[in-house]
Amino acid sequence: MKQGLLIDMDGVIYSGEELIFGADKFIKHLIDNDIPFTFMTNNSQRTSLEVVRKLKRLGITVETKHVYTSAMATGKFLGDQSPNGTAFVLGEGGLLTSLHENGITLVDSDPEFVVLGEGRNFTLEMVQRAVDMILAGAKFITTNRDPSPKKPGWNNLGIAATTAMIEEATGRKAFVTGKPSPVMMRSARKFLGLETAETTVIGDTMETDIQGGVQMGYKTILVLSGISSKDQLSHYAFKPDMVASSVDKIVFPLKWWQ
Repeated sequence: MKQGLLIDMDGVIYSGEELIFGADKFIKHLIDNDIPFTFMTNNSQRTSLEVVRKLKRLGITVETKHVYTSAMATGKFLGDQSPNGTAFVLGEGGLLTSLHENGITLVDSDPEFVVLGEGRNFTLEMVQRAVDMILAGAKFITTNRDPSPKKPGWNNLGIAATTAMIEEATGRKAFVTGKPSPVMMRSARKFLGLETAETTVIGDTMETDIQGGVQMGYKTILVLSGISSKDQLSHYAFKPDMVASSVDKIVFPLKWWQ
């Protein structure tokens, strides 16, 4: 039985624009030993090629086959749900590209779906139009519910905040396609060509990566190089199968691979 990894990025491989120590050697080990892996990110702004280019700048060389984003999960989901459907989008390049590639037509009126992703280029007027469309019957999809880090100077409001604003204005709850939604956790596994028992998730966030992996029956590894700390683990009703300070401390083969 083959084994493979779904790996979060921010907080695991890099922090903002800084490579986390040892992450480059960790990825090189995976490539050199033919261990299947894909990066699994909730950020819907970048295309997979843009993600590859960012990693290249940080000293990690991978291919687009190693990247799966919430935008890709959203595009596939809508393409499966409504072939040749229509959407009004509050979002940027990666999300727009994925929807187009999955046969969804982007429209400015009477859409079947309103789709929300990260972005800084849409206006409050566009949000109001989205609200009116949802009230008129459009289905509300959001690529994730990642919160703002609540740090001064942060350049992204946090999609959870924008989602909440539209939900309050419409009285409709968004359907979430990104982590920890089974939509993304399952489609990322299939993208990598793995079965449930062959899949291990590596992430730094209990509420997304680890929760999503546990709910899907995957093995999980929490790294402490990002958001979560070890003393917070007792706050949750679920737990990871392994805790490591960072990815360079993970030793292969994993104990459940033997």
